[in-house]
Amino acid sequence: MAKNPETDDTMETTKQNQSEEEVEHSDEQKQEDELRSLLLSDIGDLPLSPPSATQVNFVSYFITDFTKPGHDQYIYRHANGLCVIGLAPTHLAFKDEGGITNIDFNVGKSDRSVLKVSGKRKKNAMRSESNTALCKVSTAKDSYIVRCCVKGSLLEVNERLIKQPHLLSSSADREGYIAIIMPTRPADWTKNKESLITLEEYKAKKEVSL
Repeated sequence: MAKNPETDDTMETTKQNQSEEEVEHSDEQKQEDELRSLLLSDIGDLPLSPPSATQVNFVSYFITDFTKPGHDQYIYRHANGLCVIGLAPTHLAFKDEGGITNIDFNVGKSDRSVLKVSGKRKKNAMRSESNTALCKVSTAKDSYIVRCCVKGSLLEVNERLIKQPHLLSSSADREGYIAIIMPTRPADWTKNKESLITLEEYKAKKEVSL
């Protein structure tokens, strides 16, 4: 039986079109898979819990054994330069039986809780050195002086702690922060940073997981 050239050409063209469509579909599927891998994380790579606002908005630094053993504090630095100061989880005050009972901002020569800072120039802000006392934290067993850790201007202390000292124990890194300080000059922060350690270094040094 004689072959029909036109039929053969049609079949060949059909096969070629199908092959091109398969290749095109394969390329589209590959691109879709690549896009999906970029947009959707592997569930195995996801953290067990979402990052906190502190982890997202601040860079965490720590200073350990500051002036005395066990006097560990954190410094959370915002992109605008502001530094939030508080007690690190390994501070001795958290280990005393009975917990934290009192916070007193009346240390040194002035009561830090009566500071009223105003205006862009931060009028009335108290100048602080890294070892300037911020407050005294008392437990049923002992008392501890908390330091500024950063050279700069003391803009605010957390007055809620006066009536609610338990915030230090329940949420020291959030509602239980102690003060906010703005380094006076970039050079001051650069010098301060030399004495601080990162979150990963802190966890390794203190053998804790946060």
